[in-house]
Amino acid sequence: MQRAEGGGQRAEPQALSGKGLAEDVMAGVRAALAEWAQADPPFQPHLVSVLASSDPASAVYVDAKARRARKLGLSFSVRDLGAGATQDELQGVLDELSQDAAVHGIMLELPLAPGLDAEEALLHVAHRKDIEGLTPGNLALIAAGRESEALLPPTPRSVRFLLRSVLGDDLRGLRVAVIGPGRTVGRPLTFMLNNRGVTVTLCNEHTRDLGGVLAGVDGVVIAVGRAGLLRAEHVQPHHVVIDAGINVREGGGVVGDALPDLPVRAQSPVPGGVGPLTSALMYQNLVRAVKLQRGERVE
Repeated sequence: MQRAEGGGQRAEPQALSGKGLAEDVMAGVRAALAEWAQADPPFQPHLVSVLASSDPASAVYVDAKARRARKLGLSFSVRDLGAGATQDELQGVLDELSQDAAVHGIMLELPLAPGLDAEEALLHVAHRKDIEGLTPGNLALIAAGRESEALLPPTPRSVRFLLRSVLGDDLRGLRVAVIGPGRTVGRPLTFMLNNRGVTVTLCNEHTRDLGGVLAGVDGVVIAVGRAGLLRAEHVQPHHVVIDAGINVREGGGVVGDALPDLPVRAQSPVPGGVGPLTSALMYQNLVRAVKLQRGERVE
């Protein structure tokens, strides 16, 4: 226990690990894959990772995805175009995969090589095969409130899962501040929370009087990419803090955008919070992608 001012005591904040939730998600994924494997004829989804860079971290991530896919019984392949690929070559491959009925999920590994335009390339990924939820088509559906027709980006969805684990399944009427209007987390999350009836305050690293802005909210989500941006003077004991920031430390390891052990109701750690759940939801998106491609109803 930690002592509060005046000699009192406050409870330690609840640590919001994503591991348990990730296990629940993966159980559903395995059940769907097992059902398809036992169908007549058997069906095995095919996931393709597209590389167009010499980034060593991307190669490591792809290897990890390949190992997990094999364990799940997925068909997984890599289209490695190398750092010398042109924009036209990259977009041609993405068009080909998008039109191939034997391909059910596409991941464009970022960052791309210098000179390649990721935003332009994503226009060539079919939104129903975009299991990372990055294409303008999916983001537009989210903004329009048509989530059931979209593949949702896994990190914002992880954040919403973690908020619901503390604040309850019904988020209507709650107030959440999102710090960081980034394309992959903050912007889609703002719409995704609003779609659940949340009143959202969108902030950034330059927001003045951050503590005053956050004082009245129920939850705080931070995804800026700046270590230690959210500090004790910014938060209140009733806050639920979800840290979606990732910052690589010198010498290895990662930290979030919030300082650890803030004096709040609950806080997600980095690593171990949003990350494990994000990975699981990506594979759940593949299951959703197959159902959308088949014209089946999805929740």
